[in-house]
Amino acid sequence: MLVIDNTLIAVVAIIGLNLVTGFAGLISIGHAAFMGVGAYTLASFSTLIGSDHLLITHFWPLMISVAGLMGAVFGAIVGLPALRLKHLYLAIATLSFQMIFEWVINFANFFNQGQTIFLGRVFWVTGKVGRKDHYVFWYYVILMVVVLAGFGMRNLLRTRYGRCLMAVRDNDRAADAMGMHPGFTKVHAFALAGFFAGVAGALHAYLYRGVGFESFTLHHSITLLAMAIVGGLGTLQGCFWGPVFIQMLDLSVEALSEKAGAIFTANMNLATALRPLAFGLVIVLFLMFEPRGIANWWRVAKSYLKLWPFRY
Repeated sequence: MLVIDNTLIAVVAIIGLNLVTGFAGLISIGHAAFMGVGAYTLASFSTLIGSDHLLITHFWPLMISVAGLMGAVFGAIVGLPALRLKHLYLAIATLSFQMIFEWVINFANFFNQGQTIFLGRVFWVTGKVGRKDHYVFWYYVILMVVVLAGFGMRNLLRTRYGRCLMAVRDNDRAADAMGMHPGFTKVHAFALAGFFAGVAGALHAYLYRGVGFESFTLHHSITLLAMAIVGGLGTLQGCFWGPVFIQMLDLSVEALSEKAGAIFTANMNLATALRPLAFGLVIVLFLMFEPRGIANWWRVAKSYLKLWPFRY
Protein backbone atom coordinates (compact mmCIF):
# COMPACT_ATOMS: atom_id res chain seq x y z
CA MET A 1 0.00 0.00 0.00
CA LEU A 2 2.91 2.34 0.71
CA VAL A 3 4.19 1.84 -2.85
CA ILE A 4 0.78 2.77 -4.26
CA ASP A 5 0.60 5.84 -2.03
CA ASN A 6 4.06 6.98 -3.16
CA THR A 7 3.10 6.44 -6.80
CA LEU A 8 -0.03 8.56 -6.44
CA ILE A 9 1.93 11.33 -4.71
CA ALA A 10 4.37 11.25 -7.63
CA VAL A 11 1.42 11.56 -10.03
CA VAL A 12 0.36 14.80 -8.30
CA ALA A 13 3.90 16.17 -8.55
CA ILE A 14 4.26 15.11 -12.20
CA ILE A 15 1.03 16.91 -13.12
CA GLY A 16 2.68 20.15 -12.00
CA LEU A 17 5.99 19.31 -13.66
CA ASN A 18 4.21 18.46 -16.91
CA LEU A 19 2.49 21.83 -16.89
CA VAL A 20 5.76 23.75 -16.72
CA THR A 21 7.95 21.42 -18.81
CA GLY A 22 5.55 19.58 -21.11
CA PHE A 23 2.99 22.28 -21.89
CA ALA A 24 4.98 25.48 -21.30
CA GLY A 25 8.31 24.14 -22.58
CA LEU A 26 10.31 25.35 -19.54
CA ILE A 27 12.93 23.02 -18.09
CA SER A 28 12.73 22.59 -14.31
CA ILE A 29 15.37 20.58 -12.43
CA GLY A 30 14.30 21.69 -8.96
CA HIS A 31 10.83 20.21 -8.70
CA ALA A 32 11.67 18.20 -5.58
CA ALA A 33 12.57 21.50 -3.89
CA PHE A 34 9.01 22.74 -4.51
CA MET A 35 7.74 19.56 -2.89
CA GLY A 36 10.09 20.29 -0.01
CA VAL A 37 8.63 23.77 0.35
CA GLY A 38 5.18 22.25 0.86
CA ALA A 39 6.45 19.63 3.27
CA TYR A 40 8.54 22.06 5.31
CA THR A 41 5.59 24.44 5.50
CA LEU A 42 3.91 21.77 7.62
CA ALA A 43 7.16 21.21 9.48
CA SER A 44 7.33 24.92 10.30
CA PHE A 45 3.84 24.84 11.79
CA SER A 46 4.81 21.70 13.72
CA THR A 47 7.87 23.47 15.13
CA LEU A 48 5.96 26.63 16.07
CA ILE A 49 2.69 25.27 17.47
CA GLY A 50 3.50 21.61 18.15
CA SER A 51 3.05 18.42 16.16
CA ASP A 52 -0.27 17.55 17.83
CA HIS A 53 -1.89 20.95 17.46
CA LEU A 54 -5.49 21.15 16.29
CA LEU A 55 -4.50 22.79 13.00
CA ILE A 56 -2.22 19.90 12.02
CA THR A 57 -4.31 16.98 13.24
CA HIS A 58 -7.91 18.16 12.63
CA PHE A 59 -7.64 20.81 9.90
CA TRP A 60 -5.19 18.88 7.72
CA PRO A 61 -7.07 19.70 4.45
CA LEU A 62 -6.50 23.38 5.20
CA MET A 63 -2.83 22.75 5.94
CA ILE A 64 -2.40 20.87 2.65
CA SER A 65 -3.93 23.85 0.82
CA VAL A 66 -1.63 26.26 2.65
CA ALA A 67 1.36 24.12 1.68
CA GLY A 68 0.23 24.22 -1.95
CA LEU A 69 -0.13 28.02 -1.84
CA MET A 70 3.33 28.37 -0.34
CA GLY A 71 4.71 26.18 -3.12
CA ALA A 72 2.93 28.41 -5.67
CA VAL A 73 4.54 31.53 -4.15
CA PHE A 74 8.03 30.04 -4.38
CA GLY A 75 7.24 28.73 -7.84
CA ALA A 76 6.32 32.23 -9.00
CA ILE A 77 9.53 33.64 -7.47
CA VAL A 78 11.67 31.00 -9.18
CA GLY A 79 9.76 31.65 -12.40
CA LEU A 80 10.78 35.29 -12.48
CA PRO A 81 14.12 34.50 -14.20
CA ALA A 82 12.04 32.93 -16.99
CA LEU A 83 11.23 36.50 -18.06
CA ARG A 84 14.78 36.81 -19.40
CA LEU A 85 16.23 33.26 -19.45
CA LYS A 86 15.54 30.30 -21.72
CA HIS A 87 16.57 26.69 -22.25
CA LEU A 88 19.81 25.71 -20.50
CA TYR A 89 20.13 28.99 -18.59
CA LEU A 90 16.66 28.58 -17.10
CA ALA A 91 17.48 24.98 -16.19
CA ILE A 92 20.56 26.21 -14.31
CA ALA A 93 18.38 28.78 -12.50
CA THR A 94 15.99 26.06 -11.27
CA LEU A 95 18.99 23.92 -10.31
CA SER A 96 20.27 26.85 -8.26
CA PHE A 97 16.99 26.95 -6.36
CA GLN A 98 17.39 23.25 -5.59
CA MET A 99 20.88 23.85 -4.24
CA ILE A 100 19.76 26.85 -2.17
CA PHE A 101 16.87 24.83 -0.73
CA GLU A 102 19.19 21.99 0.29
CA TRP A 103 21.68 24.39 1.88
CA VAL A 104 19.01 26.23 3.89
CA ILE A 105 17.42 23.02 5.18
CA ASN A 106 20.77 21.49 6.10
CA PHE A 107 22.12 24.49 8.01
CA ALA A 108 19.03 26.14 9.53
CA ASN A 109 18.37 25.24 13.15
CA PHE A 110 14.70 26.10 12.65
CA PHE A 111 14.40 23.13 10.28
CA ASN A 112 16.34 20.85 12.64
CA GLN A 113 19.27 20.87 10.21
CA GLY A 114 17.60 18.42 7.86
CA GLN A 115 16.68 15.89 10.54
CA THR A 116 13.15 14.53 10.76
CA ILE A 117 10.46 16.85 12.10
CA PHE A 118 7.49 14.75 13.20
CA LEU A 119 3.78 15.35 12.63
CA GLY A 120 0.91 14.09 14.75
CA ARG A 121 -1.72 11.60 13.65
CA VAL A 122 -4.67 13.17 11.88
CA PHE A 123 -8.33 12.88 12.82
CA TRP A 124 -11.28 11.97 10.63
CA VAL A 125 -15.03 11.78 11.23
CA THR A 126 -14.60 8.43 12.97
CA GLY A 127 -11.81 9.70 15.23
CA LYS A 128 -8.04 9.42 15.19
CA VAL A 129 -6.56 7.51 12.26
CA GLY A 130 -4.57 4.71 13.87
CA ARG A 131 -1.52 2.84 12.66
CA LYS A 132 -3.59 0.00 11.21
CA ASP A 133 -5.63 2.26 8.93
CA HIS A 134 -3.01 4.90 8.27
CA TYR A 135 -1.88 3.92 4.77
CA VAL A 136 -5.37 2.95 3.62
CA PHE A 137 -6.80 6.26 4.82
CA TRP A 138 -4.17 8.28 3.01
CA TYR A 139 -4.62 6.12 -0.09
CA TYR A 140 -8.18 7.36 -0.45
CA VAL A 141 -7.19 10.95 0.36
CA ILE A 142 -4.35 10.97 -2.18
CA LEU A 143 -6.54 9.26 -4.77
CA MET A 144 -9.13 12.01 -4.39
CA VAL A 145 -6.41 14.65 -4.79
CA VAL A 146 -5.16 12.88 -7.94
CA VAL A 147 -8.65 12.88 -9.46
CA LEU A 148 -9.16 16.57 -8.65
CA ALA A 149 -5.72 17.48 -9.99
CA GLY A 150 -6.30 15.50 -13.18
CA PHE A 151 -9.65 17.14 -13.88
CA GLY A 152 -8.21 20.53 -12.94
CA MET A 153 -5.34 20.14 -15.39
CA ARG A 154 -7.64 18.91 -18.14
CA ASN A 155 -10.01 21.83 -17.74
CA LEU A 156 -7.15 24.33 -17.43
CA LEU A 157 -5.75 23.29 -20.80
CA ARG A 158 -9.10 24.08 -22.42
CA THR A 159 -9.10 27.64 -21.13
CA ARG A 160 -7.32 30.70 -22.48
CA TYR A 161 -4.46 30.24 -20.03
CA GLY A 162 -3.92 26.66 -21.14
CA ARG A 163 -3.76 27.68 -24.78
CA CYS A 164 -1.30 30.42 -23.82
CA LEU A 165 0.99 27.81 -22.28
CA MET A 166 1.13 25.79 -25.48
CA ALA A 167 1.44 28.88 -27.67
CA VAL A 168 4.41 30.17 -25.66
CA ARG A 169 5.99 26.72 -25.81
CA ASP A 170 5.74 26.57 -29.60
CA ASN A 171 6.78 30.16 -30.35
CA ASP A 172 6.84 32.85 -27.69
CA ARG A 173 7.38 35.66 -30.20
CA ALA A 174 4.34 34.61 -32.23
CA ALA A 175 2.34 34.35 -29.01
CA ASP A 176 3.42 37.87 -28.06
CA ALA A 177 2.37 39.13 -31.48
CA MET A 178 -1.09 37.59 -30.98
CA GLY A 179 -1.62 39.55 -27.76
CA MET A 180 -0.44 37.03 -25.18
CA HIS A 181 2.04 37.88 -22.45
CA PRO A 182 4.86 35.30 -22.56
CA GLY A 183 6.45 36.48 -19.31
CA PHE A 184 3.25 36.28 -17.30
CA THR A 185 2.46 32.90 -18.85
CA LYS A 186 5.83 31.47 -17.80
CA VAL A 187 5.52 32.76 -14.24
CA HIS A 188 1.96 31.43 -14.16
CA ALA A 189 3.23 28.00 -15.26
CA PHE A 190 5.87 27.91 -12.52
CA ALA A 191 3.30 28.98 -9.92
CA LEU A 192 0.94 26.18 -10.95
CA ALA A 193 3.78 23.67 -10.89
CA GLY A 194 4.79 24.88 -7.44
CA PHE A 195 1.21 24.54 -6.18
CA PHE A 196 0.89 20.90 -7.26
CA ALA A 197 4.37 20.12 -5.95
CA GLY A 198 3.56 21.78 -2.61
CA VAL A 199 0.41 19.69 -2.27
CA ALA A 200 2.40 16.55 -3.11
CA GLY A 201 5.01 17.46 -0.51
CA ALA A 202 2.37 17.99 2.16
CA LEU A 203 0.79 14.62 1.34
CA HIS A 204 4.23 13.03 1.58
CA ALA A 205 4.75 14.61 4.99
CA TYR A 206 1.42 13.38 6.33
CA LEU A 207 1.93 9.92 4.84
CA TYR A 208 5.28 9.45 6.60
CA ARG A 209 4.19 11.49 9.66
CA GLY A 210 7.38 13.51 9.35
CA VAL A 211 9.54 15.67 7.12
CA GLY A 212 13.16 14.84 6.34
CA PHE A 213 15.71 16.40 4.03
CA GLU A 214 16.59 13.15 2.25
CA SER A 215 13.18 13.02 0.51
CA PHE A 216 13.68 16.25 -1.47
CA THR A 217 17.19 16.09 -2.91
CA LEU A 218 18.47 16.65 -6.44
CA HIS A 219 18.22 12.91 -7.04
CA HIS A 220 14.47 13.10 -6.49
CA SER A 221 14.21 16.05 -8.88
CA ILE A 222 15.94 14.01 -11.59
CA THR A 223 13.65 11.07 -10.83
CA LEU A 224 10.55 13.24 -11.24
CA LEU A 225 11.87 14.63 -14.52
CA ALA A 226 12.55 11.08 -15.72
CA MET A 227 8.98 10.08 -14.83
CA ALA A 228 7.66 12.95 -16.91
CA ILE A 229 9.87 12.01 -19.87
CA VAL A 230 9.05 8.31 -19.73
CA GLY A 231 5.33 8.95 -19.33
CA GLY A 232 5.21 11.52 -22.11
CA LEU A 233 5.71 15.27 -21.91
CA GLY A 234 2.74 17.40 -22.85
CA THR A 235 0.13 14.71 -22.17
CA LEU A 236 -2.21 14.11 -19.27
CA GLN A 237 -1.90 10.33 -19.60
CA GLY A 238 1.86 10.59 -19.24
CA CYS A 239 1.44 11.96 -15.72
CA PHE A 240 0.07 8.54 -14.74
CA TRP A 241 2.15 6.19 -16.89
CA GLY A 242 5.52 7.66 -15.91
CA PRO A 243 5.34 7.20 -12.11
CA VAL A 244 3.81 3.74 -12.48
CA PHE A 245 6.56 2.62 -14.88
CA ILE A 246 9.43 3.97 -12.75
CA GLN A 247 7.99 2.46 -9.57
CA MET A 248 7.56 -0.92 -11.28
CA LEU A 249 11.13 -0.63 -12.58
CA ASP A 250 12.44 -0.02 -9.05
CA LEU A 251 10.55 -3.04 -7.70
CA SER A 252 11.77 -5.22 -10.57
CA VAL A 253 15.39 -4.16 -10.09
CA GLU A 254 15.12 -4.80 -6.37
CA ALA A 255 13.73 -8.31 -6.96
CA LEU A 256 16.43 -9.00 -9.56
CA SER A 257 19.12 -7.84 -7.16
CA GLU A 258 17.89 -10.24 -4.47
CA LYS A 259 17.96 -13.19 -6.89
CA ALA A 260 21.36 -12.24 -8.30
CA GLY A 261 22.76 -11.74 -4.81
CA ALA A 262 22.30 -15.46 -4.13
CA ILE A 263 24.47 -16.31 -7.15
CA PHE A 264 27.27 -13.75 -7.12
CA THR A 265 29.66 -12.99 -4.28
CA ALA A 266 28.75 -10.71 -1.42
CA ASN A 267 31.45 -8.24 -2.45
CA MET A 268 29.34 -7.13 -5.43
CA ASN A 269 26.64 -4.74 -4.25
CA LEU A 270 24.22 -5.41 -7.10
CA ALA A 271 21.37 -3.40 -5.62
CA THR A 272 23.50 -0.26 -5.60
CA ALA A 273 24.84 -0.90 -9.10
CA LEU A 274 21.68 -2.02 -10.91
CA ARG A 275 19.40 0.81 -9.81
CA PRO A 276 21.28 3.72 -11.45
CA LEU A 277 22.20 1.50 -14.42
CA ALA A 278 18.60 0.55 -15.14
CA PHE A 279 17.38 4.07 -14.44
CA GLY A 280 19.83 5.72 -16.83
CA LEU A 281 19.40 3.04 -19.49
CA VAL A 282 15.63 3.46 -19.53
CA ILE A 283 15.89 7.25 -19.93
CA VAL A 284 18.40 6.94 -22.79
CA LEU A 285 16.33 4.31 -24.58
CA PHE A 286 13.15 6.36 -24.32
CA LEU A 287 14.90 9.51 -25.54
CA MET A 288 16.34 7.61 -28.51
CA PHE A 289 13.44 5.41 -29.59
CA GLU A 290 10.29 6.87 -28.03
CA PRO A 291 10.76 10.54 -27.09
CA ARG A 292 7.00 11.01 -26.79
CA GLY A 293 6.84 8.46 -23.98
CA ILE A 294 4.41 5.73 -23.05
CA ALA A 295 1.50 8.06 -23.76
CA ASN A 296 2.31 7.68 -27.46
CA TRP A 297 1.88 3.90 -27.14
CA TRP A 298 -1.55 4.57 -25.66
CA ARG A 299 -2.42 6.86 -28.56
CA VAL A 300 -1.27 4.31 -31.15
CA ALA A 301 -3.20 1.52 -29.43
CA LYS A 302 -6.40 3.60 -29.39
CA SER A 303 -5.99 4.46 -33.08
CA TYR A 304 -5.48 0.80 -33.95
CA LEU A 305 -8.48 -0.41 -31.94
CA LYS A 306 -10.64 2.35 -33.39
CA LEU A 307 -10.13 0.95 -36.91
CA TRP A 308 -9.78 -2.72 -36.06
CA PRO A 309 -10.53 -5.12 -37.76
CA PHE A 310 -10.68 -2.86 -40.82
CA ARG A 311 -7.63 -1.23 -42.41
CA TYR A 312 -9.37 1.95 -43.60
